[in-house]
Amino acid sequence: MSTALHDDVSSGVLRRMKEGGFDFASFHPIEFYAIFPDEERARQATRNFRGESLHALVTERDDGAWHLQVSKVMYATHAGIGDFEQDLASVVLPLGGTLDGWGVTQEVKASRP
Repeated sequence: MSTALHDDVSSGVLRRMKEGGFDFASFHPIEFYAIFPDEERARQATRNFRGESLHALVTERDDGAWHLQVSKVMYATHAGIGDFEQDLASVVLPLGGTLDGWGVTQEVKASRP
């Protein structure tokens, strides 16, 4: 995915989050995704993403590829997300993986009857 297209996608997601009332003033676990052709390379990538605010998980997909999910606790900002995706790409791409986007869970406050 080109950088310009990716920026447009991230900008759109962040805009919809704002419209939905997302709490940008708080830290959130933001999930970043990548796909690898085999488990070995997916697990090799996880070695670069460990720490207090990071968690990496590798799972097999139904199609035989391997899914890497890296969760980073951070503010949901365009710059922060873009910077981390660049860091992720610098690890994933040389190992033959591809980036597969990012996401964050938004808590929905129940309305009172």
